[in-house]
Parts: sequence; C-alpha cells; structure tokens
Amino acid sequence: MNTIVAIVGRPNVGKSTLFNRLVQRREAIVDSVSGVTRDRHYGKSDWNGKEFSLIDTGGYVTGSDDVFEGEIRKQVELALEECDKIVFVVDVTQGITPLDDAVAKLLRKSKKPIYLAVNKVDNSMREEDAYEFYNLGLGEYYSFSAINGSGTGELLDALVEDMAAPEEFEEDAKEELPRFAVVGRPNAGKSSFINALIGEERNIVTNVAGTTRDAIDTEYTRFGFKFNLVDTAGIRKKSKVSEDLEFYSVMRAVRAIEHCDVAILMIDATRGFEAQDQNIFWLAEKNRKGIVVLVNKWDLVDKETNTMKEFEAYVKREIAPFTDVPVIFTSTVTKQRLLKAIETAVEVFENKKRRIPTSKLNETMLEIIQQYGPPAVKGKFVKIKYCMQLPTHTPQFAFFANLPQYVREPYRRYLENKLREIYDFSGVPLTIYFRQK
Repeated sequence: MNTIVAIVGRPNVGKSTLFNRLVQRREAIVDSVSGVTRDRHYGKSDWNGKEFSLIDTGGYVTGSDDVFEGEIRKQVELALEECDKIVFVVDVTQGITPLDDAVAKLLRKSKKPIYLAVNKVDNSMREEDAYEFYNLGLGEYYSFSAINGSGTGELLDALVEDMAAPEEFEEDAKEELPRFAVVGRPNAGKSSFINALIGEERNIVTNVAGTTRDAIDTEYTRFGFKFNLVDTAGIRKKSKVSEDLEFYSVMRAVRAIEHCDVAILMIDATRGFEAQDQNIFWLAEKNRKGIVVLVNKWDLVDKETNTMKEFEAYVKREIAPFTDVPVIFTSTVTKQRLLKAIETAVEVFENKKRRIPTSKLNETMLEIIQQYGPPAVKGKFVKIKYCMQLPTHTPQFAFFANLPQYVREPYRRYLENKLREIYDFSGVPLTIYFRQK
C-alpha cells in the first residue's frame, strides 16, 4: 500500500517550502504536460525508488496568519487519524513556542511514527541551537534547511527506510477483488449511483453537498461481475475546505484513488467539466489508474441531435492529451446506462492488466517504426531495434534505440497512439521509455 505522509506544524515554519522541495523531484517530470491544474497541497515524491504521497496540512488551515491553537489541533488530529507517518516541522530561529509544545503533546500520544524536522539550520551555530528540541520529548530530530535543501536527504532516508519497494506489494494485490472507486466533486450523484447499482439505500443521499464523509466499500456481485465499489466523499476546491471534515474527505478521496484499480470519475452534466473535475482526473492519471468518466444527471440536460457528441468532444478537450478515455452519459434517477458504466469499468480493468508477448509486439511495432521512423535530430538518425512490455502492474513499454536521448515528445505520442489503436488500452495511462540498446 502506498504510504501517506503528512507535514504538520504551526504557521510560517517552512512546511510548504519543504513540501515543494520534496515533490519537485517528480513534479517536473510528471507534469511536463502544459495546462495541468496542479493541486498545491498534495503530491507524490520518491526517494531511493520508493514512492510515497505527501500532504501539506498547512494548506488546509483557515486564516493562516493568526491561526489559533484550535485550528492547528484539529489539523494535527486529522493527520494522525488519516496518515501513515507525520513530519513535524519546527523553526530553529524561534526555538520552542507554546504552540509547538501543544502539537508535540498531541503527537506524543500517537502510535504513528513521528519525524521531528528542525528547519532553518544552515550554519554550525544554529546546529547547536537545535539541541533545545530534545525537550519536546519526541526523541531524535533531523536538522535541515528547506530553502537550500541541506539535510533533507537524511530526513528522507529515515522516512522511506521501512517502506516497501513497489514490486513487494504488487504480489499481494493479485489476490484481492478489483477495486473501483467512484470519485468526483460533492453532489455529483456518487452515492445515488452506488445505491442504484446495489438496489438498496446503503449510503445517505441528500442534496446537501458533502453528505458522504468516508470512503465506503461495497462488494458487488451481480450480472456475473465481482468487485469492490468504493464510494468516496466528494473532493472539493481547496478554498472551500474550511471545515475539518472537508480536509478529511479530501484525504479519504486521495487514498481511495491511490488504492483503487479503476477510478470512475463522476461529473455533473448541468455544471460541465470544472477545474476540480480536472484535478481529480489528473490525480487518477498521475497515479496510473484506469479511468472512466461518467456524465451524470443527463436527464436534466436539454438535448438536440448532437448534444451528446458535442459534450463528449468538450470533455476530451478538457482532459487532453490523455483522451483515450471512455465517456458515458448516465442518470441515477432514471437508471439510464448504469450497467454500461460498470461493464466499461470492468473492460478498463482488463485493459490495465493486458500483457502483450514480446514477439508479437516487435512484429507489429517494428513494422510501424520502419514505415515512419523518428525524425533525425542534428543530423543524427535514431534507429529503434527492439521493444518490450515491462513487468509492471500498469502498462509500460521500453523501446531500445541507438540514440534514445534524441527521441522527441511528438514521436513518443505517435507510438502511444499506435499501441492504443492496435491493442486497446482505452481508459489506461501508458508509459513509454526509450533506452540505450
């Protein structure tokens, strides 16, 4: 399972600077697509090949300057409940403040691993000042400087020490039922969708946004299908995450997406595809999950001949460049196309597991490459001799070439489109690597 790490501490100790430094390592690579809406307070980081998720709780406190103790207490309690590890940031230039003491008191009661990180230690004088933090009663501390990055390596080494490498937990995943998480903004109809499918009022439905607070699992065994359905609390814009329950819902939804196989993203047809929907889509894509987009409340839309086609084209423009995603128009009230939604999610799950034998892959792809090879760069010709699918739990392909560094993004896109055309990876993010042969 993916580890979730929360960064806590009072305002202005450098939590966000640390967060930005830790996620940068990946962000620059993962988000090379322009126009992606970034979520400021949630990111992925990896260190020594071990990946973990990072949540900066500072982004969830209202009125950040004059935060009163109560706000921070709530934030820390939630982080303790929902995260696997906690990094507690303090500031060496200010020493231990009453607020630090209050946070430490909460943390000491917890059974979760706590990493005390002393920020702004950028010279030997301050290194001596840091000894004072032993008084917080949290044991060892890690001194670092978030601004220039010194000392973050030791902190990261400690954080990932007992985390499993990705291959290790892949083995266990094979036994479980596939998990389909129903995600989306509040009040898009997620709980109604699940109630309609299982034919009982398992989840409370009201037209007040955000009724569902937790991620609820339901085993679904009908029409020859067998899987777990996860209903998540709606993910809401950061500015609206004022009450603690909202922060809780966001964390739950993040966790549900990380631990599912296919994310069923539900959007409200009457509101269109909003920035927050794009955020959730990007979150699922970034986690390499299968994705199905459900346009719900379709019964409330005034339709003409091409309304559906136009709406689908609009959704695809919003999620570009990853547009090979099924879009299904549903209504939980009239029960329109609900079964089709489930069938599609199962197909996407099968696509995600698809393995292509190396001989077959080379036969088809090398012929395509021969017809249209990578363009020459600076007078150098790139020759691709061999390709294979990597033994990973999401489809990843390696193409071996004499000069892999000269293969440009448009050509990578071209190969991805060909793979999708021939082998049907609808709804599944693909990763393509070019390597030295």
